[in-house]
Amino acid sequence: MKYEILYQGAFPLVKIELEKGENVKAESGAMVSMTPDIELKGTVDGGLMRGLGRMLSGEKFFFQELSATQGRGEVLLAPAAVGDVQAIELDGSYKLYVQKDGFLAGTNGIQVNTKMQNLMKGFLSGEGFFIVEISGSGTVFLSSYGAIHAVNLGPGEERIIDNGHLVAWPDYMNYTIEKASKGWISSITSGEAAVCRFRGEGVVLIQTRNPAGFASWIKTFLPK
Repeated sequence: MKYEILYQGAFPLVKIELEKGENVKAESGAMVSMTPDIELKGTVDGGLMRGLGRMLSGEKFFFQELSATQGRGEVLLAPAAVGDVQAIELDGSYKLYVQKDGFLAGTNGIQVNTKMQNLMKGFLSGEGFFIVEISGSGTVFLSSYGAIHAVNLGPGEERIIDNGHLVAWPDYMNYTIEKASKGWISSITSGEAAVCRFRGEGVVLIQTRNPAGFASWIKTFLPK
């Protein structure tokens, strides 16, 4: 399978070339264009319980499955949000935790599940009690709101990240949820409230824009 990310930035397209017998799964509604040799169908992928779990994490119940059944074909995919797309290669040695709506597509061998966070992380992280868990071997395409920036942490190095800007992080990284400031009143009035403290070694992917912040900005223009 060959792929290319076109128009990287605010309005990317993912072009995937599939050989006969190859397939790729994508979030529902992601297909923009495909050649006649591609067969498109909806699938739960993993059964009813896994589909329900994805819904709890903010993802859609169904996936698209695009297969090259007749011969070599081409697929164009795009996310719903205005933002970047990045391809991550997984070798099966670790899992990737992803924000809701962050999964765009994955090659054969990629599994999309959910992981339940503990009560404190679920309540304060902004991601809810369930987050997307991606595992397996293959290529996964992640989408964001805004550009994707990689924060590289060395062993023992720490970084505080606003939870609304998280995109993805590996399961072997430690992180805690804490107040943005010393006190809760100061944290809330600062506009940050809770933040995530990550400890390396590892790479955390963040997005340059916050969907909740954008929604609040839009509300100021709506008639009351």
